[in-house]
Amino acid sequence: MRLVLVPTPIGNLEDITLRALRALREAEVVACEDTRRTGILLKHFGISRPMVRLDQPTVSNARRLLEGYEQVAYATDAGTPGISDPGAELVALALEEGWKVEVLPGATALIPALVASGLPAARFAFEGFLPQKSSERRERLEQVSVGRTVVLYEAPHRLRDTLSDLIKVYGPLHPVALARELSKLHEEIWRGSLGNALEYFKEPRGEFVVVLGPKATKAEGQKPIAEDLLTQLKGQGLKGKELVKALTEAGIPRNQAYALVHPPDSSK
Repeated sequence: MRLVLVPTPIGNLEDITLRALRALREAEVVACEDTRRTGILLKHFGISRPMVRLDQPTVSNARRLLEGYEQVAYATDAGTPGISDPGAELVALALEEGWKVEVLPGATALIPALVASGLPAARFAFEGFLPQKSSERRERLEQVSVGRTVVLYEAPHRLRDTLSDLIKVYGPLHPVALARELSKLHEEIWRGSLGNALEYFKEPRGEFVVVLGPKATKAEGQKPIAEDLLTQLKGQGLKGKELVKALTEAGIPRNQAYALVHPPDSSK
């Protein structure tokens, strides 16, 4: 008995892998969030397989699915299954029942957005979709923001509210990158400050990946983070007092921020 989680393109159909196509062809059934969307993908690649809906409202049918087949492929609407979909529940149940589980590498919005942001990528926290309540969003962000880049998913109708909450936690000058329509014709990766992002995205369209620069701590040993932030903020055109202010709002002690912006003249 074998369950294969199959990543599907987030936009450009050429991002499908040969291994993913083989897994879809070999499956007895393809479980998916939306049979219409997955049906378009299968038809495009000439694959004819029965499909079964398995999304969050129907995840209770997972056990019945596993009881009826021995070779199951699971695909989400776009990207790698197991994040913001029932993939994780399906995997847990399959393992409990003694199934072999394979997760194929492939398309995801998370990593391309993080790398393309130009923000520090060595350490990051992925938070997926934030809670809908403003107070809960801010509480979550305050918990994960220190010392590492934070990556979020956000829907267009909630983007401006989320940006407003981010400004309350990080400050308007904090560096951020927003990626939308990744791998599609109108792909856009916007880089700047949170305040400018709120001004720029007045009518957001498309699904967003939000990448926030790390919020520095006041502990020792944070010099690399401070220097990374300094580089990012300079790239936004900030200098002098504005640059010092942005660094302090990111959590860097004022004396350290001043020293970074106004380093001592080594020639003296």
